[in-house]
Amino acid sequence: MKSKREWAALLLGLVAVACLVFLALRSPAPAEAGVKLQASAASAPASVPTPTNTSPLKLEARQDAQAQRQLWQQRLERAQQSLDHYKQSTRYPPESRPISEHPDQRQPFAPVVSESPMRTPDGKGVDGVRIVSTQDRIFMSGNETVNFSFAALDNSGQTLPLLATRALAFDLPDPRQAQGRPQVALNFVAGGDGVLRASFNPASQGFADFAGTLRVQVQYNQNGRLGQLSFDIVYQPLIPAQWTGTVREQLAQGSLDFLIGAKINQAGRYVVSARVEDAKGQMFALLQFNEEVEAGNQDFRLRLFGKLLQDSQPAFPIKLRDVQGFLLLADRFPDRAMMPRWPGLVYTSTSYAPGSFSNAEWASEERQRYIEEYSKDVNTAQQKLIELLPPKP
Repeated sequence: MKSKREWAALLLGLVAVACLVFLALRSPAPAEAGVKLQASAASAPASVPTPTNTSPLKLEARQDAQAQRQLWQQRLERAQQSLDHYKQSTRYPPESRPISEHPDQRQPFAPVVSESPMRTPDGKGVDGVRIVSTQDRIFMSGNETVNFSFAALDNSGQTLPLLATRALAFDLPDPRQAQGRPQVALNFVAGGDGVLRASFNPASQGFADFAGTLRVQVQYNQNGRLGQLSFDIVYQPLIPAQWTGTVREQLAQGSLDFLIGAKINQAGRYVVSARVEDAKGQMFALLQFNEEVEAGNQDFRLRLFGKLLQDSQPAFPIKLRDVQGFLLLADRFPDRAMMPRWPGLVYTSTSYAPGSFSNAEWASEERQRYIEEYSKDVNTAQQKLIELLPPKP
């Protein structure tokens, strides 16, 4: 039989075992402890916070604003260029312009020259032979005469033998007429320079009452090879007006006016032009008239604009030359009736001090309206750029 001491030791041992079992059941498994540790670390606040000014949304907004500013800056530059160009190009009126803008109008009475390889009637080209032709006018009226010429040249520009075998003038087919007029023979004569020439006066050669296109067709022989070429003119029998030979000048509104006298046979819209050169022979201006004119003795006013004179600084006296004019025939063909040519020097002005002419730009209701419209585009672009400025920090 066990003693009391032995029973006490046994009881204490049982109590110790029971405590160990209880603690084992309450402690978490190693895996769970790791998960809880990671969760605690994740839930802890970050040591360095993410700056809010680098968020993707705000970065995208800044990039979009910058792109908008660039776009409106480009629009502003284009708008300003358009405004400046319009102001510059309209500082003189349409009827008084620098001749540099119209280089094709420097010599209005120069012959029309054409050059092409020689071709046989079947269209084949001839090697080493070029045909050069000229005519001194295309539009004709009344009793005017047109002069034709042509020559055959080799590759070095030397004249080759040439013979005109046939030349006929006739009207081109008109669907409104039942039949054409009889053809008229022309005679091309060779000169000592090897150039063949002929003249044609429609009024005296069967076309006095004809208005339209006339063609002169020439057949030729170049050293045994046959070829063909054509000349076209536009003829109108009407002589709408004639020059009286008088020219006057006057200062008006800071500009210099040339008043060219004419006897108007038929009222209507007349288009007249003249060239201006200075005392040194430098051509610098093209003057034009384009207005309705009544019948009778009238003056065509050609205005040399004051600012154009100021900007060009020509040497006085200045000279008016090569005047041409026609009556515009609207909705008809031919669409014009030519006045007689007035080639060469027409008038010489007196001399003026530079301060005699205005330096003001041309002004008109139309020009002002366009400037205001172009200015609106500039102002709109400037206002947009102001609105798109980044906010101050």
